[in-house]
Amino acid sequence: MSPSRTPAIELDVAGRPVRVTSPDKVYFAERGLTKLDVLQYFVAVGDGIMTALRDRPTTLERWPSGWFEGATLSTRQDNRGDAFYSKRVPTSAPDWVEPVEITFPSGRTAEEVCPSELAVVVWAANLGTLRFHPWPVRRPLVDEPDQLRIDLDPQPGTDFSDAAFVALQARELLEELGLQGWPKTSGGRGVHLYVPIEPRWTFTQARRAVLAFGRELERRLPDRVTTSWWKEERGERIFVDFNQMARDRTMASAYSVRPNARATVSAPLLWDELPDVTPEDFDVVSMPARFAEVGDRHAGITDQAFALDGLLELAERHERDLGLGDAPYPPEYPKMPGEPKRVQPSRDASRPARIPRA
Repeated sequence: MSPSRTPAIELDVAGRPVRVTSPDKVYFAERGLTKLDVLQYFVAVGDGIMTALRDRPTTLERWPSGWFEGATLSTRQDNRGDAFYSKRVPTSAPDWVEPVEITFPSGRTAEEVCPSELAVVVWAANLGTLRFHPWPVRRPLVDEPDQLRIDLDPQPGTDFSDAAFVALQARELLEELGLQGWPKTSGGRGVHLYVPIEPRWTFTQARRAVLAFGRELERRLPDRVTTSWWKEERGERIFVDFNQMARDRTMASAYSVRPNARATVSAPLLWDELPDVTPEDFDVVSMPARFAEVGDRHAGITDQAFALDGLLELAERHERDLGLGDAPYPPEYPKMPGEPKRVQPSRDASRPARIPRA
């Protein structure tokens, strides 16, 4: 062992010993936060992050050297980044890290981590995991979503306050449809809304429901909301990213740590809190005190589940009355039935020119 390397230690996590290597490795230099600080953060919010992750196939976003200025995340096009997504259980995982088989859009399968206890979260964090990306399903029903996830994504020229405004309008629409949403910050500029649903629909139906919801928001708030898949058409509006509901597309869980200088975290909120907070209010340092004071704002998210019938009926009305069919899937997905062609509008000679809305 190198004399400069701090010896490994053990954390007791609800009775499970978890080995922590290089506990003093700096993960967020600007805040003076080490790997051990991050692991202790996850322990402090343990009940909350387990509400978000328990029994869900989970992709690990691993930053083994922590975050630093200029650090990048590997992509499909360039795998030379400082961080990467881990979609399979590492061969070195202890036997209490439980796997679950999931199927990718390509038809290939993989054994993903499926957290069953808080020790799994701390083990993953020791591998450099900052953000946990759970699927909107639970085992054993891994092909039937039990959550709608609505991603309100600010486009250039908009910010968190714009997303928060749209989220409150989205709440009204959800209530009209007999649904209840649970808001959280993304950890960045966006807002995520979760709607618990009965696990009896497919990913295709759940995505169609989110697309219909976004289009109805866009119809009501045309100057504030867009569902255009193509960036050149979005303008300065909040994009409802319906493709986040497609199979194998996930959002960072509540309490995940965002790789940025401040180490902000994704914070569950009450609706009444949304107009008065900023993403910077919630980070690795401040969240444990908030959690100790108010607990998990999403603690009741599994108490009831809703039906998708109303949103699927809305999708049918949009198609019948407005001529709105499906929208493009991400480029790595196989072509889907009824999907329009995946051609950027400015490169589509057969499509009339369209001016982006300001």
